[in-house]
Order: sequence, then C-alpha cells, then structure tokens
Amino acid sequence: MEKSTRPFEAEVGEMLDLVVNSLYSKKEIFLRELISNASDAIDRAQYLGLTDKTLVADSPEWAISIVADKEAATLSVSDNGIGMTAEEAEKNLGTIARSGTQAFMDALKKDGGANSPEMIGQFGVGFYAAFMVADKVTVDTLHRGEGQEAVKWSSDGKGSYTIEQGDRAVPGTTITLHLTEDFKRFLDSWEVRSLVKQYSDFIAYPIRFREAQPPKDEKDEDKKRREEEEQKPLNTMRALWRRPKNEIKEEEYTEFFKHIAHEYEAPLRTIHYSAEGQLEFKALLFIPAKPNFDLFMPNRKHGLQLYVRNVFIGSDFEELLPDYLRFVKGVVDSSDLPLNVSREMLQDDAVIRKMRSSLVSKILADLESLKKDDAAKYLDFFRAFGRVLKEGLHSDYEHSDKLKELVMFPSDKTEEGKMTTLRAYKDAMPEGQKEIYYLVAESYENAKNSPQLEAFRKRGLDVLFLCDAVDEWIVDTLYDYDGTKLKAIDKGEIELGTDEEKKAEKKELEDAGKEYKALLDYIKDKLKDDVKDVRLSPRLTDSACCLVAEEGAMSPAMLRMMKAMGQEVPKQQRILELNPKHPVLTRLADELKSPTRDDEAFLAKIGALYDLALVGEGAQPRNPLNFVKFFSGLI
Repeated sequence: MEKSTRPFEAEVGEMLDLVVNSLYSKKEIFLRELISNASDAIDRAQYLGLTDKTLVADSPEWAISIVADKEAATLSVSDNGIGMTAEEAEKNLGTIARSGTQAFMDALKKDGGANSPEMIGQFGVGFYAAFMVADKVTVDTLHRGEGQEAVKWSSDGKGSYTIEQGDRAVPGTTITLHLTEDFKRFLDSWEVRSLVKQYSDFIAYPIRFREAQPPKDEKDEDKKRREEEEQKPLNTMRALWRRPKNEIKEEEYTEFFKHIAHEYEAPLRTIHYSAEGQLEFKALLFIPAKPNFDLFMPNRKHGLQLYVRNVFIGSDFEELLPDYLRFVKGVVDSSDLPLNVSREMLQDDAVIRKMRSSLVSKILADLESLKKDDAAKYLDFFRAFGRVLKEGLHSDYEHSDKLKELVMFPSDKTEEGKMTTLRAYKDAMPEGQKEIYYLVAESYENAKNSPQLEAFRKRGLDVLFLCDAVDEWIVDTLYDYDGTKLKAIDKGEIELGTDEEKKAEKKELEDAGKEYKALLDYIKDKLKDDVKDVRLSPRLTDSACCLVAEEGAMSPAMLRMMKAMGQEVPKQQRILELNPKHPVLTRLADELKSPTRDDEAFLAKIGALYDLALVGEGAQPRNPLNFVKFFSGLI
C-alpha cells in the first residue's frame, strides 16, 4: 500500500473542534473511550471467532496494554482484538461519527444475530477524544485472519490524515497519542492507574500498564518487582452485578459496597437484581447502616453509579432515583439507557422513567420486607433515613401508597425512642374512632407535654407526634391512610367520644359559655392583636389554656422555622382556648366582677394567661422578662 494523504469527511474541522472543546466536560475521558474501543475490538474478535476459527487460531490471552513513553511524550493503548483493514480504517477513522461498532451491530441485527455481544461504541466519536490531549494520533492495526496487511493511520486532527502500510506483526490495534505539554501528566503511572480504576475497573479484560523506559541502573530485584507489577491488571474485572447471586458471598458484597461508597461498615441491606422484559438492566444497590454527614447538605452530589456494559459513565445521574432515595448507593448497568453523544448525560425519555420506576419499586419493596421480617432493624433504618424517605410523600405520587406503609412516627402511647406505623396505629384504634390523630411539634418532648393531649389521654386515644422538620410539608399530602382521614389535634374543632358524650359536652360548654361570656369578651378585646378568638375548650382537662389554629393553617413550629430561615411570614392569629373547669378561670371571672379590681394588674394576668399558652406549646412568651417578673411576683 502506498502512503497517501486524504481529507476527512463531514466538515471535519468544525466537528473535531466540537469534540475537542465542547463534547466532553472532562479531558481524562479520552482514556475511558480508548479502553472501551479496545474492549469492543476484543469482543468482536471473540464473537466472530465462534464461527471462523482462523481468527483466533493463535489462542491469545485477551488483554489491553497501556504504555507511557516519557521521553517521546506518547501514551499508547493496545489491544489484540479484531483489528482493522485499510478500508475499515478509512471508513471508521476518516469519517467523523461513523462507528465501526455501530456498523457491526447493525449488520448483526440485519442477519438476525440474537446473541450478539454488547458494545459501547455506538456514536463513533470516542476515538476523536484523543485529540483533546494530543496534537498527533497514530493508529497501527492488523486485522485478524489470513492474508491481512498491517495499516498505519495518522493525523494531527486539522483536516487531513495519512494512511499507509504498517509494520504491525500481530493482530490488533495500537493507538499512540503524542501528548501536548498541558497533558503530559497522563504519562504518570499514578494518573493512569487512577483513571483506569475510576472509569474502566470492570472492563472484562485485563488492563496492564508499563513505562517504555525502565529506570537506569536498575537492580535485579527492582527489575523483578517491576516486571511482576507490570503483569498485574490495573482493573478488578469483577463486575459483581453481572454474576449470579448464588455465586456471591456476603463478604464480596460488603467489600464492593465499601469500595464504591467509601464506607467502613457493612451495608444494612443489599439489593441485587436483574430487570428483564422490554427494559433490561442490572442493578446492585446498597442501603447503608448509617447516614453520611452530607446527607442534608445543599448542592450535594448524589445518585447511583452508571455503567454501560461495564464501562463507568458517571456517579451523579440523579435522574435514575428520586431525591428522597439519595441515601441508596450502588450501580446500574444497562445497554438500553439513552446517553447523549458524549455519554455524560442521560436523555430524558420513557426508558429512563421506566427504569427509575422499577428501581424505586424494588427499593421500597425491599424496605417493606425488612419492616415485616425484622422490625428492630427497620426501626434502626428509619431513625437513620426516615426524614429523607418521608420527603417522597410530598413528591412521589406514583409510590405514595407504598411510602405510607413505610413511614413511622412516635406517638403518645409508644415508648420514648420507639415508633409506630400508620397500619399499626389504625389497627389499634378503638371502636368509634373515625380519624387518625396527630400533633405537629418541634420535638418529641414538646409534643409529649402538649396540653392539647389531655382530652385524648382521658379517653385512651393515641396521637401521632410529627416532630421532623419535613413533617409539616408532608402532612398535607398525607391527608388520609387506607380511607381514614388524618386530623390535627391543634387545629379546628375537636369532637370526641360517642354521640351522647358529644351532645353532653356541647351542652356543658354552652352553659359554661353563658357563665363566662363577660370574661371571654374581655379577654378577646384585650388580646385582639394576638388572637383571632377566645373560646372554651373541649381539649383541656388539667391545663388552663392552649392555642389552636384554624383548619389548614400552618403550625406554629412551621412559622417559627420559616422566620428562622429569614422568610417573610404573614401574621397568623390563632384561637385561645380556655378550660372552663380550671380554677384560674373561675378566679378571673370573679375578679372581673369585683368593683375594687386593679385594671393594670388584671390585664397583666390576662397577658400571662396567653403567654402560658405559648410556653405550653414550646414557644417563648411575648416578653420573657415581663413573664419572669410576673411569676416571680406571684412566688
């Protein structure tokens, strides 16, 4: 073959400029692309060798080799795969975005090849990533088979390439990059090892590295050690998710989890499964035993590691899992995922949505199994990740019913540190209870000491405590469970007991209302800037007063949190409820009628009553100093 210089096809100047400057966000991706191409070439050789034994007559050890020559400033990636003919080199390397792998796959499909190998080089631009770091690229290749001639292809990427007869003696391909000054760091052993570990650790063939020039005056023991090191693969070649589950030991799962998640403890749960049917992919997922410190940090990168046929694509593809499952670690490997041409971004389409739904369903089903099989271990999980999981009730309508079965809350009847599920609460409801009662509070202690609980305790009714910051957001979407409505005990009006009891209580409050009408009107007038109304309470049995909101209003805990975050919060007046059986009310009513009443002192008592209601829900009194002085005076 005579040496010839030929122009690239397809607007190569503009196309190469796009590849080099815009297509890939990270320059080191070039090595991943070249290793992927080498792996594809070996796949093709093995597959075609099944029917044409002459292609694999040399019975090679399939391998990929990387050689760094610091003197020449070149980095070479070699394989002993299928190689290329002169015609293939011209078509595959001389035309941008024409992929030999894609052509091979198309031919197999046309011929009905049901068992064709999976290959990643689908776009035909990966090879040109080499020009991001090199000012000249040379390809030496020899196609497998009898009577083939070696071919040498080279280009500086500026509009033309040369093709001539090569001198390669063994089948396969070597791509040599003449690195520019800015990228000579890729000649360092540690840099190459790091990139292989990150992007190509699970390539099925051994990837070995050596330096072209051994150290001068090398001692025999050093030479032996170096040669032994050069024979060791840089990659593990163990894609655990592609192996049958019954062949994998628990220690292997734990080791892999620690490797990908940078954890020191074994995972709480391992989920290993293969999706089959219209959408096929493999997943190996882990639920950690403890949350990372950055679980709630803003702008935190999260998501599963994505592989396409064992080649690492990225670790922060958030499209594969919703945000409320961000604690899940693991890998997903699929040949069906639609990537953009640089393989760095998922394209939003039905395939991703189906995969995401499948992953979420599998994770939630596994958590449900854990809850049924080991309640203590599930409680540990929920303490660690429950606040995150509950976010899904607000954002994931598709899986809301499954999430409702998984969420847990402390309640007035659970021991401190324990929780109950909505199912357990409903199953324990006494006859006649029509709603699931809950109280939003800033802490378990505030909820446990709330005066609003008194009437419920008197009747033996349990109340869920919603103490996590996220609970205020989810409660609107958690409006019912299994046909039973959830009811806040500190909002709106509460009616408890049987119809007869409700009727009797209503009559009792009406009679007390007439007795205390003057006092209620007085308090309402004096506190008109703070409360919307003043009324007698069916909630209280021991405490003198409490504050309640109207249906649909934000809880005081939410209002305080929004203020702490610097949010503008419209003033929200609540209702002051008073216990008609408490001696304080009787004392105030009598004092109101007294002709010798000290108006200033009496008004201070009314203000203290309102402040007591604030303190009862865990808030500060309006003026803490005056509040302290008032009660100090009483003492």
